[in-house]
Amino acid sequence: MSLSFSIISALMAKKKSKNKQASNTIALNKKARHNYTLDDKFEAGMSLQGWELKSIRQGKVNISDCYVFIKDREAYLLGAEIHPLLSASSHVVCNPTRDRKLLLSRRELDRLIGAVERQGYSMIATAMYWKRNWVKLEFHLGKGKQTHDKRADIKDREWKVDQGRIMKQKSQ
Repeated sequence: MSLSFSIISALMAKKKSKNKQASNTIALNKKARHNYTLDDKFEAGMSLQGWELKSIRQGKVNISDCYVFIKDREAYLLGAEIHPLLSASSHVVCNPTRDRKLLLSRRELDRLIGAVERQGYSMIATAMYWKRNWVKLEFHLGKGKQTHDKRADIKDREWKVDQGRIMKQKSQ
């Protein structure tokens, strides 16, 4: 009797794990593709404090106006807002907009330094997400778009929508 009970409970446990489909994305910067032409993609770990990690788990993050800069051959995230929880410890000083160090290899840092200093690129954060138990930041090398470039992109996007409508009407 105990054998059949253990088999049933094992099957129930497997069913529960299949239903769990959580999104790994913590925060997105949707304005980045509109304001910049994005080229190379990089992924970096972040050096975080305990209260920041708890706030990230609650989703209190904003990366819409942040970017990456290099200081003393190390990369930092500037402008990301991680709001502290109300139940944060009283002995910890919470600075929501502090500069956070990014964890990159020396080869990646050298490549970024060359692109920024010689070629005039900016490093724009586009997404923050979970990868296993680690918080990762996705950022791109990019150059700022001018107003006429933005208008051309909007015009192309609207034409694709109209083209889809026309094709749909013809197929019916």
